[in-house]
Amino acid sequence: MPHPDVIVIGSGAMGAAAAADIAGRGATVLALDRFGIPHDRGSSHGATRLIRRAYFEHPDYVPLLEEAYRRWRELEAATGTSLLVERGLLLGGAADGEAVRGALESAAIHRLAVERLSASEAAREWPEIRLDDDWTAVWEPAAGYLLVEECVRAFAALAERLGARFEAGVTVREWRVESGGGVAVETDRGTHRAARLVVTPGAWAADLARLPEVPFRVLRKSLFWYRPAAAVAGDFADGSLPCFAFDTPAGFHYGFPALDADGVKIAEHSGGASVADPLAVDRTLDAAEEARVAAVARRRLPRLGTDLARHATCLYTMTPDGHFVIGLHPRHPEVAVAVGFSGHGFKFASAVGPILAELALDGSTSRPVGFLAPGRFGAAG
Repeated sequence: MPHPDVIVIGSGAMGAAAAADIAGRGATVLALDRFGIPHDRGSSHGATRLIRRAYFEHPDYVPLLEEAYRRWRELEAATGTSLLVERGLLLGGAADGEAVRGALESAAIHRLAVERLSASEAAREWPEIRLDDDWTAVWEPAAGYLLVEECVRAFAALAERLGARFEAGVTVREWRVESGGGVAVETDRGTHRAARLVVTPGAWAADLARLPEVPFRVLRKSLFWYRPAAAVAGDFADGSLPCFAFDTPAGFHYGFPALDADGVKIAEHSGGASVADPLAVDRTLDAAEEARVAAVARRRLPRLGTDLARHATCLYTMTPDGHFVIGLHPRHPEVAVAVGFSGHGFKFASAVGPILAELALDGSTSRPVGFLAPGRFGAAG
């Protein structure tokens, strides 16, 4: 079998998106993953992820988000699936807090449609959500959620339709740039070779990205679903309750309306326990963690109750500054990397795909990702 033009290591959201865009440009692609596609061992699972434009993390993300929205809709059209649901996001917190201040700043810079509300105004509109009296709320009507597993499946299906080949259950041991040109990827099933390499390994970035200048840290994060009582279930259903987020000194929590019988999903974005080995994560229920999230549910959605339907564990791969690492490898221009998404990257997958395709096939990208370049951390010591 001839060597592919590009090998992709990791077939979660970013890798599957990259495979689809690379194959869409007529190149041959082999995408490798240690698990199935999709799977629940990393970050691309858990039913839903927020998507929003008024990005408090940094206004430079907004142009990428504009493209992401457009390309999610294109993926829906190409695959006949529903992936992005605009239910709106109510963000509450102190007016001078990072989230509210940052969201309003991004909205002002990029002229985004958001509304600033007092806590009492928000309470009249969404009586199931309780904010502190002195909080400010930001309502972003075009925000909403992505259906995580469906998104990964859609990208993989599109990539395969365009000629990409996926191999699941393959453990990548290492990769190298060969002296005669091209790259070699060593796996537990043998060696694969290609002209170019894309590295999107999620929580395995520390081993596979080969970026010693970036001290990645993996965090264990828990997701909880609370089932409302039958008498109030309609008030918490999708279409009645919006997505929500609360920025408090005790932590940042977010959640989604009930999409099914499991109920309302709530999770903490802040905090998290460090993980030494992504293969050995404790996925049992952490009672103390659940108690903290249940306390948020009781305070912020008092009629929901805390009847726990299920929980899940996912992983954040953190960079020192909390921003992504996207670009050509500093020492190997044959290799493109997209790693360290720090718990807020999934929504960008549809925009990251074409970036990685350009980097792999053209050696550069026209997209505005300079602020995410690997070189910002300097040379390894």
